Amino acid sequence: MLAFILRRIIQAIGVLLTVSLIAFSLFRFVGDPVNQMVGQDTTPEQRAEIRQQLGLNDPVVVQFARFVGRAARFDFGISYQNKQSVAKLIAERFPATMELAFVSALFALLAGIPMGVYSGLRPHSWLTKLFQTVSLLGISLPTFLIGIILIFVFPVSLGLLKSFGRQGVVDLGWWTTGFLTREGWASLILPSITLGLFQMTLIMRLVRSEMMEVLRTDYIKFARARGLTNRAVHFGHALKNTMIPVITITGLQIGSIIAFAIITETVFQWPGMGLMFLQAVQSVDIPIMAAYLLLVATLFVAINLIVDLLYVAVDPRIRIAGRPA
Repeated sequence: MLAFILRRIIQAIGVLLTVSLIAFSLFRFVGDPVNQMVGQDTTPEQRAEIRQQLGLNDPVVVQFARFVGRAARFDFGISYQNKQSVAKLIAERFPATMELAFVSALFALLAGIPMGVYSGLRPHSWLTKLFQTVSLLGISLPTFLIGIILIFVFPVSLGLLKSFGRQGVVDLGWWTTGFLTREGWASLILPSITLGLFQMTLIMRLVRSEMMEVLRTDYIKFARARGLTNRAVHFGHALKNTMIPVITITGLQIGSIIAFAIITETVFQWPGMGLMFLQAVQSVDIPIMAAYLLLVATLFVAINLIVDLLYVAVDPRIRIAGRPA
């Protein structure tokens, strides 16, 4: 197990170094940082002094090593537009995005797995057809349209829930949360459903197809022949053997929720990292863009490592197969 974890960590370091190179390239090829920091009245001498202070005259290798070293300390410099530390700006927005991603993933799992299990066990029932219709809408409709429809139905037409911003936030010092207030939940529900609906449909369809395939296997027939109850067969044998692909999709989708929350945060004006990144793109704020890219890559790598460890926990044969002969 230790060797398995070490191999994954080494691979993760390689991925992060590659992403760091891409992020570093933003500083060199997406405009001149000095032009973003100074006005038109700045003299050439002042520009040269700023370039020297930023280390832009150093060799590329030295600049990249400095960038990686600072990124490892979570130091991404100063935002060109806000004139504040990028680390501070991310720390302020990070709780909002993580809470939105957590509730969205929880919604996708708690709704998608039971719907998939029921659809796999009773593929011809009317409720299964309803689930399939919902999943078709979830996959077909774009995220921004789903958000607009939910806003029109609940806050506008019915006067329920919140459609704008993050309200009822409690400051705990090291974290801000909306979980502790009614207003916080009211403003969190609609963006969470909007962001998690696509992931829910994927999980439901995957669980359904895997359940239907597993129920046709020989060991399920043998379990029935032994006289096991339907509950034991369905949940003790069939569902357990569908978990590996579900874990794979869930892990990747959690990373996607964090990375692609930009649209949902824009529709609902949710003050998270996605909205901050979109604003940074519009203003060519390269330090924020690079920091967001590295942070999302780190989260993806961490989630994939957790998924790999869950593989071994669910199916020990993976660990045995990974050993050298």
